[in-house]
Amino acid sequence: MTRKTSLFSRRLERHYDELKWLYQEIYCDEQAFSYFLSMLERSWGERKRSLRDQDARREADPHWYRRRDLLGMMLYVDAFAGNLKGVEAKLPYIQECGVNYLHLMPLLQSPKSRSDGGYAVSDFRSVQPQLGTMEDLESLADACRRKKLSLCLDFVMNHTSEDHEWARKARAGEPGYRERYFFYDNWDIPRQFEKTVPQVFPTTAPGCFTQLENGQIVMTNFYPYQWDLNYSNPTVFNDMTENLLFLANRGVDVIRLDAIPYIWKELGTDCRNLPQVHTLARMLRMVCEIVCPSVLLLGEVVMEPAKVAPYFGTPEKPECHMLYNVTTMATTWHTLATGDVSLLGRQMEALCALPKDFLFLNYLRCHDDIGWGLDYPWLQERFRIFEVAHKKYLNDWFTSRWPGSPARGELYNDDPSLGDARLCGTTASLCGLESASLAGDPFRLERAVACDLTLHAWMLSQSGIPVIYSGDEVGRFNEYTYHDDPDKREDSRYLHRGAFQWDLAQLRADPNTYQGKLFQGLRRLEELRAKEPCFDAGAEVRVEDSGDHRVLSLCRRFEGRELLCLFNFSSDFVYAGADREGSYTELMYGTKYDSIRSVELWPNGFAWLLRNESE
Repeated sequence: MTRKTSLFSRRLERHYDELKWLYQEIYCDEQAFSYFLSMLERSWGERKRSLRDQDARREADPHWYRRRDLLGMMLYVDAFAGNLKGVEAKLPYIQECGVNYLHLMPLLQSPKSRSDGGYAVSDFRSVQPQLGTMEDLESLADACRRKKLSLCLDFVMNHTSEDHEWARKARAGEPGYRERYFFYDNWDIPRQFEKTVPQVFPTTAPGCFTQLENGQIVMTNFYPYQWDLNYSNPTVFNDMTENLLFLANRGVDVIRLDAIPYIWKELGTDCRNLPQVHTLARMLRMVCEIVCPSVLLLGEVVMEPAKVAPYFGTPEKPECHMLYNVTTMATTWHTLATGDVSLLGRQMEALCALPKDFLFLNYLRCHDDIGWGLDYPWLQERFRIFEVAHKKYLNDWFTSRWPGSPARGELYNDDPSLGDARLCGTTASLCGLESASLAGDPFRLERAVACDLTLHAWMLSQSGIPVIYSGDEVGRFNEYTYHDDPDKREDSRYLHRGAFQWDLAQLRADPNTYQGKLFQGLRRLEELRAKEPCFDAGAEVRVEDSGDHRVLSLCRRFEGRELLCLFNFSSDFVYAGADREGSYTELMYGTKYDSIRSVELWPNGFAWLLRNESE
């Protein structure tokens, strides 16, 4: 037995009993499990030396991804640099941004006009030709590894494109492929499903099934060209796991499990968050620990906190390494529009009560829209705020329909019959930079820059990994030209998916421009975070009473150090603080305070107040 095989065997032995138990609990298929194990060993054998060396380093340092100096950036390859080779050439700029975690948005083969932004994959082993080749992706991954940049890629688990080889063979009736999807000859069972399964896009893609030209009916929860995979078929799980490992063996460090709550379907349920989903997630975690232990799983669970936390699993049986902090993101924008921190404080109290092992990715904006999934029962009970009316207020505020609002955005999936819609826009435009710039108002522009930096300081103050959306570091505005593109005009998310504006980046060193103020201010915040121990993942974090409903107060303590973070979400000058003695130094600007009982905060301003060590 070779040394390589011996290491694989030791890792497999550590997980074998549980892996077999879970696999057989779902599939009861010895032959399929035997194939599954041989596939894992084959994938391990294909893992190149540099990746096995990284596996060993990260196994020896299992908390490597919990460091406070980690900073992420997400970007579209074509929008940022044209293609994968272009991204590799731009790695020095990415490093200049302080980024060491790079998330490339979907880039695998998908039909141009039926891709949902790349989330309808027709080949999990090929890159979109206009972006390059799989060899280009591997070259970029190798370059990132040399520069200590971790590479993240989306893995679309729930469905394939209707153009995928499996789908084409299923449509043609080839044996073994129709069973990989949910095919029906009439509407009897689909109608039963639709009684309990909520629609994902009721306005743009109503229903959960699509009838094909030959009369057959297939499950399509998202869009008609995205066919849901049937994970009750072990062949689907085996082959999709092998596709995941193929990407890991190309050098991808973080696999984003897209739409993972949806992957198990069961008649009579809402087909969300079913127990079998967690069984599959647990098996994928073990697969990575056996074959590629340096690879992390990032779960895309865009739901309320009570349904998000279970995807971490337990300390004894972990599932995802990281999850998105989507509720805090949405609540942050709600707080900016209302100027009241009550709901955000409540949200943070819930997060602070979770185990410190739970690691979230924190962000302000991403490729997707903002959905107003807030705690409406609490808002109604506490403030008499009702869901439909409040969603309308938020959307009016951020689309400049509300008098005095500086924000500029557009609605997504507007459904007037339900009084519901989601929101699109870049951070800068939603903070008022776009409207201030167009008005040529330097006073408003300063206020908008302050708001933008305060929101980023708030994101950086939370425990977890902060992720910047490409272009936010230089204040990119909304891109309205998508309205003229027939392939994009129906999807308002392209408002914030425009081409990276390198002319803006050229101004990043000039402190007299808003681009320079944002870029340098953000870099200062990131450097302070990386240096200050209070931002450590193991810090004790709690929400405190700031003395003003417009100001959120977050206190972080670590090994005798204390950092008080104050955020003014209003457009007023406000005095707030903490009811305790002691002198503090504000980290961003170096201001010293003999008392923090009443600290003046500028409109949409913040303060990071570190207690002097001598006290």
